[in-house]
Amino acid sequence: MVANKKSLTTAILGALVALSIIALVLSLVKIEDVPLPPAVKYGMVFDAGSSHTSLFVYEWDSDKENDTGVVSQALSCDVQGQGISSYASDPPKAGDSLRVCLEKALKVIPAAKQSEVPTYLGATAGMRLLREQNSSAADQVLAEVAKTMREYPVAFKGARILTGEEEGAYGWITINYLLESFTKYSPKAHAWVHPEAANIFGALDLGGASTQISFMPEGSLNWTEASQFTLYGYNYSIYTHSYLCYGQNEMLKRLAKELIVESSSSTRVDHPCYPKNYNETVSLSSFRTSPCTNASDPRLTVSNRNVTLQGRGNASGCLAAVRKLFNFSACGQSQDCTFDGVYQPPVHGQFIAFSAFYYNFKFLNLTEGQSLDAVKETIEGFCRRTWEDLSSSYPEENAERLPKYCANANYILTLLLDAYKFNETSWNNIFFQMKAGSANVGWTLGYMLNLTNMMPAEAPVWIKGHVPSLWAAAVAFIILTLTLGLAALLVLLWV
Repeated sequence: MVANKKSLTTAILGALVALSIIALVLSLVKIEDVPLPPAVKYGMVFDAGSSHTSLFVYEWDSDKENDTGVVSQALSCDVQGQGISSYASDPPKAGDSLRVCLEKALKVIPAAKQSEVPTYLGATAGMRLLREQNSSAADQVLAEVAKTMREYPVAFKGARILTGEEEGAYGWITINYLLESFTKYSPKAHAWVHPEAANIFGALDLGGASTQISFMPEGSLNWTEASQFTLYGYNYSIYTHSYLCYGQNEMLKRLAKELIVESSSSTRVDHPCYPKNYNETVSLSSFRTSPCTNASDPRLTVSNRNVTLQGRGNASGCLAAVRKLFNFSACGQSQDCTFDGVYQPPVHGQFIAFSAFYYNFKFLNLTEGQSLDAVKETIEGFCRRTWEDLSSSYPEENAERLPKYCANANYILTLLLDAYKFNETSWNNIFFQMKAGSANVGWTLGYMLNLTNMMPAEAPVWIKGHVPSLWAAAVAFIILTLTLGLAALLVLLWV
């Protein structure tokens, strides 16, 4: 009986102690609003270039940093086939070509968020050329693209043709964001901060139909030439210019046309940039497919004859032929001028050269910071190699691209040295790369970043939560100790 009394007393005392502790802790705990983690937002951008289309999916926290999202790449998908401008004669195929990548994108975006994902398609130089040549065909291609994208559960915001300056400026934003020139996470501050000594990079972009240069000049900039942005609370004013018809593919067409026109009516024409023993047959009618080569020369407009281009592997002759594509005389003696009379302040700072700049130099193993002399020597040596040598040395390289690397490389040298006026010293400030971190370099990320400026930051979602303080825990421990001591004493006295 005594044992039962003891057990019962002990149990009661234990329960009382536990209840008193719980009541005490609850009375001392401060109840306040606690924010939930910010929601993740998504966005999609199609880069509809002249030679291909790619889709990029981006994500960022809804609370943003100084009104700009901290954006990361969640997915990239290359659309099969050529650029959407190639579907001018069959516009529905332009929309259909996007379906595979759209379906891949929806697999990485939660179903509950898909309906609010802003989705854009930006077309670049290929569609700019198509609009010049046939504006109704360009409109129809964009209409078919929009029709397809509206079939998917996303917030489609439109398909439009970007200006060359927009393309260049957004590429500049992408580069400097990825290289943490705008904002950088500080582990010490546990926050995103503006770098005190930010290194702002310039952007060099070479596409299929156009090329862009964008950078922050030293000193003041003529306001008519400036593109202005506000990113992470800071204002930036940059120079940017785009040259239509000076993209890699259009340059090759223009080069071939000039060589043919200079040779009069010959059906066999020497091509100094093609490897020796390589031949390519082209129809004069093919030059009428682009505004860049659709000249009024009667030898091009009234004849559909074929011409065979015979490779000669002449490095110096190639460089000379490429230089003729530029009108350098239009600048006179002005140093603030590239070609065709276009104003440009002196290049300043470090530059990232991407897209075709990178791909051509990567093939030639020239992306490791080689000196200008080493670059020239490598290009000259490559241009002297025969077609048999090249095709056996690079059996896995695309047979259509391989004979064009000599022309492309000499074109890059001419554009950077003679047009943009980099020299032997500033050449070392050019870095050839296509990625920074895990994200692709290009205009789409910069486009998405700039758009986040226009999207209102969401107010944090709050819940009622319990936040215990240190003194409450200390008092609870003291009360627990005293209670247990009193309980033990009570038991001993009862016994």
